[in-house]
Amino acid sequence: MISVDSFRPRLWPILAMLAIAPVCIFVLPAMFVRTEAHFFGMLGGPVLCSLGVVAWWLRGLKGQGKYRWLPFVLFLLPSFVLAATLYRGDPKFVFAFGFPFIGLLWIVWLLVSIPFKWDVRRVGVIATIVLGWSFFSIVRIDQTSAELQPELSWRWNPTSEEQFIAERATRKPNVSPVPTETASVKPGDWAEFRGPKRDNRIEGATFDTDWATTPPKLVWKQRIGPGWGSFAVVGDRLFTLEQRGENEVVAGYDATNGAEVWSHEMKGRFFEQIAGAGPRSTPTIDGSKLYALGATGNLVCLDAATGKRNWLTNITTDTGGRRPEWGYSSSPLIVDGVAIVYAGGPNGKGTAGFSTADGRFLWASGDASHGYSSGHRATIHGVEQVLMVSNYGLESFTPKDGKRLWVNEWNIKQMNRVMQPLMVGDSEAIYGHAVGGEQGVRRVKVLKTGETWSTELVWFSGGLKPYFNDAVIHEGHAYGFEGGALACIDVATGKQKWKAGLQYGHGQVILFPAQGVLLVQAVDGKIVLVEANPNEHVEIAKFPALKGKTWNHPVYAHGKLYLRNGQEAACYELNGK
Repeated sequence: MISVDSFRPRLWPILAMLAIAPVCIFVLPAMFVRTEAHFFGMLGGPVLCSLGVVAWWLRGLKGQGKYRWLPFVLFLLPSFVLAATLYRGDPKFVFAFGFPFIGLLWIVWLLVSIPFKWDVRRVGVIATIVLGWSFFSIVRIDQTSAELQPELSWRWNPTSEEQFIAERATRKPNVSPVPTETASVKPGDWAEFRGPKRDNRIEGATFDTDWATTPPKLVWKQRIGPGWGSFAVVGDRLFTLEQRGENEVVAGYDATNGAEVWSHEMKGRFFEQIAGAGPRSTPTIDGSKLYALGATGNLVCLDAATGKRNWLTNITTDTGGRRPEWGYSSSPLIVDGVAIVYAGGPNGKGTAGFSTADGRFLWASGDASHGYSSGHRATIHGVEQVLMVSNYGLESFTPKDGKRLWVNEWNIKQMNRVMQPLMVGDSEAIYGHAVGGEQGVRRVKVLKTGETWSTELVWFSGGLKPYFNDAVIHEGHAYGFEGGALACIDVATGKQKWKAGLQYGHGQVILFPAQGVLLVQAVDGKIVLVEANPNEHVEIAKFPALKGKTWNHPVYAHGKLYLRNGQEAACYELNGK
């Protein structure tokens, strides 16, 4: 039996750990935003403090009784059990959130129970740890915010994915006939990621911005399978990628009413605790064919009208690529019979091209080893090429054979880049990131002397820090995000003109240049209209469009706004002038 006198730890170490934990969680992320120090502070710091509690406990007990080890065992053993069972999808979150939670309970009990007898304190320590892990086992971390704050729910509550699958089984079949003619891309369609030129510009389109008088009209809203890509729109058809149980699904919907027209399943499930379940990319429609890349690496070609499969391959087979931590996210770019995606293969196989005719592997090139961007088509100095942003920098390839023409090296090791390049004129590009290293955007100029290509830095700016956000250019100014705030920079100098709209969070933006209007989709699902005004931030109107975390790009086609996130989709009519 251990007596009261057997437990005589000094209090200052435990108080120090209580002080260090908030510094790790709040101060380091604020000082070193989205760097290794940020993520270590948010996740690793509290874990180390929790282990420090265990060491403090063991050192404080001088007796040799077996009880000395019981709290230690109860602290560690359940964590490994939970990591291997309930949290097997992403076990590190048991240690990132479970350890600090139980450790804090342990410390609080030891401090508040100082006046009690040791027998009470002893039972309380065991009860606190057991009850803490019991609570942690009945809650579920569905996902987290961009700043790694967990979103909790009870385990007995169905996930949004489970609710969607159950609801889908009761939906009436689509009442509109499946077209017998071959679907094909026409003017006004939004047939690929970020629109016809992948720049989120809607040329010539206008709509009534007086939403107080004529607010957007809801056409339909419904549950959808989880996924973080957006829609491709061709005529009256919508196409997107979803997770449905153990399958990644390419789904075709009727744009007029949201009814499912067809679906195509590919074996494979992707889940990680930050974003949650689901594919990350957007389908591409080229002619009558649909191309889609799942988060697990499945690259498929379907008939856009019927969903019938033409071919299926997995890009890791030919490139040796390793699935990125947050899943393959590259929306296929189709150029002259080649489907081009980020592959992340070793030894010069970072970007890859596959035959659109039969899925045959054609080429792999470049040094990308970690990336979430999509190919971007450009003609520079009269030469057609494909640009790819990754952790390595910005690379350019010939679409036919993958020959690398030039590279602007800006290596951030294994930290991620997501932003699509912004073309400035016919020979310059802006790209950047907001994770690790030097955060901000570069404007680079591409030079060509004879057959020799090179790049030079025009400027670097911290005025935009795109995390997983893209930007648009209007009349010499770029509008995008600096972290969780909307910002504007001068394209000529990189100087920030203003930063505002912190309430938008990590959102996305579409430009309507004919009206000089930015349509901003906020992280909480609101849609906000903002003037494309370089002098000040002017909010025109807003309305709540979706519920929940919304990282997906909004889509505009044929006078309608199509939105989705990981749990629901909606169509709104923007009363066109």
